[in-house]
Amino acid sequence: MLRAALECRSFENIMAKSTRYKPKSKSKTQESVRTLISCEDIQRRVGQMAQEIRRDFPTEALHLVAVLKGSVFFLTDLARQISGDISLDFIAVSSYGNRTETSGEVKLTRDLDSSIEGKTVIVVEDILDTGMTLQYLLRVFEQRKPRRIRVAVLLDKPERRLAKVRADYVGFTIPNEFVVGYGLDYAERYRNLCDVGVLTLGTKVKK
Repeated sequence: MLRAALECRSFENIMAKSTRYKPKSKSKTQESVRTLISCEDIQRRVGQMAQEIRRDFPTEALHLVAVLKGSVFFLTDLARQISGDISLDFIAVSSYGNRTETSGEVKLTRDLDSSIEGKTVIVVEDILDTGMTLQYLLRVFEQRKPRRIRVAVLLDKPERRLAKVRADYVGFTIPNEFVVGYGLDYAERYRNLCDVGVLTLGTKVKK
């Protein structure tokens, strides 16, 4: 744990020196990221969520299904904290593209590798905002006859909710801001940040 904390702080020190990101594009648009949830707080809460899940299912084998790509970091840390028998699978959907607002149209781009029939499934999502993606996935999963389905999300943004869905396990409730880091991206960037931060898109840089 000490080594992980030191590595996290080292990474944060590097990012603190360069929170203004200038993409390599003709537009030269300024972007900045303000830390919302620290690496230490994320790791602490993920550990607590793992305990909550195992407390609810003390002896059952759990099948964790991560929604790509954003939840990979969350899945990895969560899975390592859950004791007992677990298995993993992945599914991918698309609703954002290169925008900060969802298109509202959810498309399945990668299906599961194995059947979930008769299994206790934990859907692992990075963020729950409008709920359209989760609503779509739950409808797909329920048709495949799992024993039961539960949902674990790292971030919940209730102000954005359009669909009547909820998570069973929530890491953090956040305001209506566009966030990146710890797996979450903007145009496939920022996923590798240790923290979760609020992304601000600025004006074009004058040449």
